[in-house]
Amino acid sequence: MSAPSNLPPQVFRQAVEQAALAISITDEQANILYANPAFERVTGYRAEEVVGRNQSLLSYKVTPDLVYETLWAQLRRQRAWNGMLVNRRSDGGRYLADLTITPVVDAAGKTSHYLGMHRDVTEVHHLERQVQNQKAMIESVVDAAQVAICLLDERDHVVLDNQEYKKLIGDLGREPVALLLTRLREQMGAEFDAARASRRAIRQRAVKVERHGQPARWFACAVSWFDEQDASADAFYEPTKRHYLLLTAQDISELKRQQEAIRLNSLSALLAEQERIQSLRETLAGAVFQLEGPLNTLTAAVRLLERRREGNGEEAFDVAIETALRDSRAALDTLSACIPDQRAEAIQPLNLNEVLRDVLKMSTAALLAAGVVVEWRPAQELPAVHGGATQLAAMFRQLLANAIEAMNERRAGDQGHERVVRLITLPHADHVEVILEDTGPGIPTEWRYKVFEPFFTTKGAERGHLGLGLSMAQDTVARHGGLIDLDSDYREGCRVRVQLPLAAGGVK
Repeated sequence: MSAPSNLPPQVFRQAVEQAALAISITDEQANILYANPAFERVTGYRAEEVVGRNQSLLSYKVTPDLVYETLWAQLRRQRAWNGMLVNRRSDGGRYLADLTITPVVDAAGKTSHYLGMHRDVTEVHHLERQVQNQKAMIESVVDAAQVAICLLDERDHVVLDNQEYKKLIGDLGREPVALLLTRLREQMGAEFDAARASRRAIRQRAVKVERHGQPARWFACAVSWFDEQDASADAFYEPTKRHYLLLTAQDISELKRQQEAIRLNSLSALLAEQERIQSLRETLAGAVFQLEGPLNTLTAAVRLLERRREGNGEEAFDVAIETALRDSRAALDTLSACIPDQRAEAIQPLNLNEVLRDVLKMSTAALLAAGVVVEWRPAQELPAVHGGATQLAAMFRQLLANAIEAMNERRAGDQGHERVVRLITLPHADHVEVILEDTGPGIPTEWRYKVFEPFFTTKGAERGHLGLGLSMAQDTVARHGGLIDLDSDYREGCRVRVQLPLAAGGVK
């Protein structure tokens, strides 16, 4: 291309002389004919040192031969070549050159010269590699982490995850981040949206994921938000930010199972102790009640004898009777004093579904040993009742134990009979009802109320049954302002109904 007529020829030379790029012109054999001042600044060679020498003086041995072969193959086709070379400065130092070589073709179509332009990109390469190394290191650390990590963009699309997160995809059968964030929103409510709006991190929160037919899993989830500067050309002069959400989730299911086992063991021990004390209370109270009857009769007889006394020398007999009465009353008072006090327990709003779940878990071994099938039918939404959690759990466990024992009492001819316990919770306007049904022999209608009397038993004292179970249950229900009853119309076994009043305000 010829120079424009209105542009002086010396302008071309001045432009090359003043260019910031290192420019050199060589002949067909790559012997340097010209080098501009920028060439000297980049290579350290003055123009007079390189003119007449081959361009290869800049080459350094670490550049593969294949690069040079490709370079010359392109130039022979009269095509420009661009690439990276490791060059050597005059002082022996190395630098990375971003080089472009263009063939200069004469009017006959032959290559007469080569125009070379290059710049030192060593620092740029160093920064790029540093970023790549840091990225690779971060990805390695993230992949090696024992927690699931997931990064979402503004549209909630996953842009980065690790191996633990990929495992969750296989385990949960869907996008885990959507499931976990949904559970977090349900748990936190408006607090989650407030945290997102203010970019406030959410610390570790336990999230429960329930799947049909599989054990529930627990995850300790943490969420944080951060911004990234937009690196596109559009944002060079008007910086914009991209928003990201980072979710970490650690599987704590085993820890939760251990904590649940410890909690149930502690609760079971507490219930056993409470049942022992309650049994002792009922036994002693029953004994006092049984002794008070004869003692009252004896007292009445003494009073009658006193009125009939006519001074006929019966003073010694009266003294003996009075002594017997006094000693009997003292013994009865001593027995009454031995009755342990009812252990105080905090009264609080309770969800009976949770109380009954704990009872079923603690009774699992007994149910399995007896071959009993449990039909658990909790109400979806159950208002709270006011009560002592331990007292109510002990009562329901006693009722469940009675049901298991009743089914074990069926005669040999009934061994093929199905053993089923149904546990149902129902909400009502002013109370919550718990229904416990079993397929045992049932209780005759005439015993419907007698079974709640202390020491009444259908099994016989000689078999070690004191008959305190339902009496204790009735006492617990009465202390909670409720009712307990046996359904006389139920013919498939025994049905126990327990009704407990709602907590004030209908706490959920």
